[in-house]
Amino acid sequence: MSAVDILAAVVLLAWVYLVLLHGGFWLTGEREEAYRSFADCMPGAWPAVVAVVPARNEADMLPRSLASLAAQSYPGEFSIVLVDDQSSDGTGDIARRLAETAGREITVVSGQPLPSAWTGKVWAMEQGIAAASAGEHPPRYLLLTDADIGYEPGALASLVARASSERRVLTSVMAKLNCESFAERALVPAFVFFFKMLYPFGWANQRDTATAAAAGGCMLIDRAALERAGGIQSIRGALIDDCTLAKVMKAQGPIWLGMSERVLSLRPYPKVEDIRRMVARSAYAQLRYSPLLLLGTTFGMGVLYLAPPVLILTASSPAWLFAAAAYGLMALSFQPTLRFYHRSRLWGLVLPLIAAVYLGFTLDSAYQHGAGRGGLWKGRVQAQAGKQ
Repeated sequence: MSAVDILAAVVLLAWVYLVLLHGGFWLTGEREEAYRSFADCMPGAWPAVVAVVPARNEADMLPRSLASLAAQSYPGEFSIVLVDDQSSDGTGDIARRLAETAGREITVVSGQPLPSAWTGKVWAMEQGIAAASAGEHPPRYLLLTDADIGYEPGALASLVARASSERRVLTSVMAKLNCESFAERALVPAFVFFFKMLYPFGWANQRDTATAAAAGGCMLIDRAALERAGGIQSIRGALIDDCTLAKVMKAQGPIWLGMSERVLSLRPYPKVEDIRRMVARSAYAQLRYSPLLLLGTTFGMGVLYLAPPVLILTASSPAWLFAAAAYGLMALSFQPTLRFYHRSRLWGLVLPLIAAVYLGFTLDSAYQHGAGRGGLWKGRVQAQAGKQ
């Protein structure tokens, strides 16, 4: 066999491994909705929950997101703490006005200046958790949720039912992202696909595996377990706070991460540039700011996604056959995610091009870090805190 034939065979074997042995990452079976009926008949008293919402310049999101939290049909005690994280757009004032008519207790905390060695969101969560835990009877669960996440009425009860019945110390849902603009239709399903490839949900949800992951937009956490783990300050410098917290919490007990049709991201990404900024904010942090890992990622993405179409166009048999089979497995593995987002199955054929775009975003993340703009979000550059 020639070197080209060997390369094509390696690519095919890599995709066979990913589809058959990599934690079923490409499937979408881990769903929040699975506990919808169980939540209706959960035995015993429902535990108290407090939602903690860090909010920095989220005035346009709050009328929908905060209202959806307040409207939760949760049978137990449930209240909300929103931390206005040094906003300049009237976020705190809007939250207070919404609280007046919400029909549920909503406390608005004015965030204090960001200390060194903390990232902004984690510092806001620290203040919110402190407020939520004050008093003689702190809640059993904390719902750490972003200010751009919307919930259908029964979602919280479903999360609590799973966490309580399965004794999960962390129960998280990857919010369903907007998928309406051309940029979103082209890039959002692949964002979820790549995340699940990096952190297979099936492995994360097993008690005896090292894989730990969460989605920061929606994390229901056992408050006592968090305290045993050292509190949220144990991840104070984390730029990728969700997966870092998941690793800390998995040392305390089992965790769970899944998808949902009832937990929704309300933030639109109308342009490719909007998605680039979202990815570039943390992609290089995911690689631990390592040039070697960046080089390895570039090589790996090239082999997995770009080599199959190139070999199909340029190689002869048997390399062509190996490459075509690898391309078929690649496109096939993308189908469940495309169905979840109601997108055409034909998007699977352009996954190599989409992967090239994401590789460009990752390289840009490294460039932004080198230029001193790493972790830029809402006017804050946070990569240096994340490195500590």
